[in-house]
Order: sequence, then C-alpha cells, then structure tokens
Amino acid sequence: MRIKQEFNMRNLKLILLIFLIAVIVSENSFSQERKKLAQSGLKFLSVPLDARATGLGDAVTSLNMSSSAMFYNPSTMAEINNSALVSFGTTRWIADINYIFGSAALNLFDGEYGVFGISMVAVDYGEFQGTVFAPTDDGYIDVGTFEPKAYAFGIGYAKKLSEKFSIGGDVRYVKQSIGTAITDITSNGQFVSSDYKIDAVSFDFGILYKTGYKSLNFGMSVRNFSPEIEYEEESFQLPLTFKLGISVDAMDFFEADKEMHSFLVSVDASHPRDFSEQVFLGGEYTFMKIFSLRGGYTFPTDEQEFTAGLGLKQNFSNYLIGVDYSYTQFGIFKDVHRLTINLGL
Repeated sequence: MRIKQEFNMRNLKLILLIFLIAVIVSENSFSQERKKLAQSGLKFLSVPLDARATGLGDAVTSLNMSSSAMFYNPSTMAEINNSALVSFGTTRWIADINYIFGSAALNLFDGEYGVFGISMVAVDYGEFQGTVFAPTDDGYIDVGTFEPKAYAFGIGYAKKLSEKFSIGGDVRYVKQSIGTAITDITSNGQFVSSDYKIDAVSFDFGILYKTGYKSLNFGMSVRNFSPEIEYEEESFQLPLTFKLGISVDAMDFFEADKEMHSFLVSVDASHPRDFSEQVFLGGEYTFMKIFSLRGGYTFPTDEQEFTAGLGLKQNFSNYLIGVDYSYTQFGIFKDVHRLTINLGL
C-alpha cells in the first residue's frame, strides 16, 4: 500500500510539473504581444475538424474523443476501451477549402503499455490562376494555374498514470506548399519560377484529471508548440493554443437511468497566440448510448455562430460503427459542414 501511495505521489508531482511548464511556456509566448494579429502561420492547423467536437462547439478538452483526441487533447486517448479505433472524415471549410483527416488508436494489453495513435490531415485549397505583370493592354499575362496544398502527419501516445490522471502527447510533421510561382521574365521572354513551400515539426500535449466527484473531469492541452519558423525574409510561429476544460454528465444530479439518458455539459477556455481569449460551451444529449444530439456556442468570434450536430453509434458483436455530422453557421461565409465516421473493435 505504501509503495502504491508513493507511486501516486510521483505521478501527481509529474503532472503538476508538466502543467506548470505548459503555463510558463504559453505565458512567455504571449506576454510580449500587444495585438494578436498576424502572429502565426500555417493556420490550417487550428481549423477544428471532428464532427462530434465541432457539434459540441469544440468544448472537448476534458472529454473522451476516441482516436480524434490527437486533434484536441491527446491525453484523453488513454480512456479508450476498444482494442483499436479508426476515425476519418471531411470538412467543407469556407472559401471552398476542403479538409480530409483521419486518425487511428491502438490500445495494447488493455492500456498496460498505454495507447498509441497516428493522425493525418490534408488540405486542398483549390485551383488558382497565376499571372505576372507585363506591358500589355491588360497589364498582365496568364502563366497557368497552381494548386496550394497542406499536410500534417502525427504520432501520439497516451497513458493512464492512475485511475484519475492521464497524460498524452504527439509530434507532427507539418508541410505547406503554395505552389510554383513565376517570379521574373528574362530578356528573351523565358519565365523564371520558384517553388514556395515550408515544413516544420510541432508538438501537442495534454492532461486529463478525473476528480472522482460524480463524472466531473478537468482537462488541459497545449497545441502547435514549435520553434520560430523562417520563411523567405519573414519569420513566424505556429498557432499555439493553450486550453482548459471542465465537463460533467448533468444526469448525475437527477434520478435518471444512465443506460438510457446522458447529458454532457462542457466548458472550455482558450488562450490562443493570434486571437482574443475565447470561451467554448457545449452540450450533448445521448439516448440509449446510440443517438446523440449536440449544440455549441463560441465567443468572441468574428463570424462563427452556433453549432449543431448529431451522431449515431452502434455495437455489432465486437465491432463499433459510428457516424457524426455537424453544422456551423459562419456569417457572411458559406455554412460549414463536417462528417466523421468511426470504426472500432
């Protein structure tokens, strides 16, 4: 018993140390900023993707998010009970930008050695017409089309240190290619071109704490941490974001059959590098652990408004199949639709 208590104390000290480092890193990164405008690049990393998470208004830092936890708080991946989970989907973003994403988690020996995960994001910005200045009637000439792309590939790990504490993190390789651009024209009319692309390595990590009071959970995550990146003649950092979250099943406070009804309520607060502090509110009602209705709200935002979503999940023998959909109002832009499919065994 004494050995177990000492082990738990070491775990607690380790978690507190990680939390303190996260706060110091985040505060030092943000302390010199006066106006959080144009402070980061590779912004595709901060676009929310998973349909369940966005249906909840992205208030999921303290929730079990299956293998999609790698896009939010990797420590919650330690809560996976299945041997393997796969999640993939698409997001139809504003300005006809399309995202494809996927993640997979492997739970070895019931979590004894932790949970391992991989993730992938690919972004298609569409096709653009290239032009260069020229002494013509139009003032330019066409030089063909180009198609910007962006990718991110990650490897993650999460582990329960005790029944209450979990930690997790992942490392990602990030690449963005704007395409080949014509930069000059020689005296004999030949085009001079350059290939504009950049890559980087980023880190995410998080903590999940289960209080033991009913289903009350706390979560913390730091996403997109990386050194400063130099591109052409400018330098920037990735969209670093520090989030804290709390959640509980409201049915814990009523005499309700938990096998029939649950109503998750979650609240997150974020401290991003390049935007004002934000609050995320989310709710998810689930009937018979099969059908879910979701709603969320984020403030302050520029254009994004309410979010809504629904989900279906069913176990067939040793297999799990689930589908999630979310809808987000986006002001003057087109509404955003997301679809995610989950498979498990």
